[in-house]
Amino acid sequence: MQYATNYPISIAKRKQISQMSDLKLENRCPIDYALEVFGDRWTLIVLRDLMLSGKRHYRELMTSKEGIATNILASRLKKMEADGLVIRKHKPEDKRQVFYELTDKALDLVPVLLEISRWSVIYDKHTAAPPELMRRYHEEPQQLIADLQEAARVRQT
Repeated sequence: MQYATNYPISIAKRKQISQMSDLKLENRCPIDYALEVFGDRWTLIVLRDLMLSGKRHYRELMTSKEGIATNILASRLKKMEADGLVIRKHKPEDKRQVFYELTDKALDLVPVLLEISRWSVIYDKHTAAPPELMRRYHEEPQQLIADLQEAARVRQT
């Protein structure tokens, strides 16, 4: 741990600082945690593409209409892997080829993405959510969530 002083810090003081950090994590706001894991624009767009578009490779993710920069995509995929949202794998037949697989933790975000879509359709006239998807979400949300999660799992196999 780095400290902004040149003076030595006693072991007791370091332990006190560490306990304060642990206490902050124990009382963490769930919104704060969620935003830290998936709360930026590019993470949500990458999740959308992996979940709903069936994209699995870096080059496929680069083709998103939003135009993500290569350095941003690379950093988001590394963060998503560190946060347990994706697993980076190598193709068995060609170890040079890498693809990304969603974890259950990521697939549990399907309802979040659907709710963001629903909200956007209401408040932004330019939102292009598929009408059939929004109709199903309105009429049978639990079934749609299960179907989307299953479809994403099947595409990954």
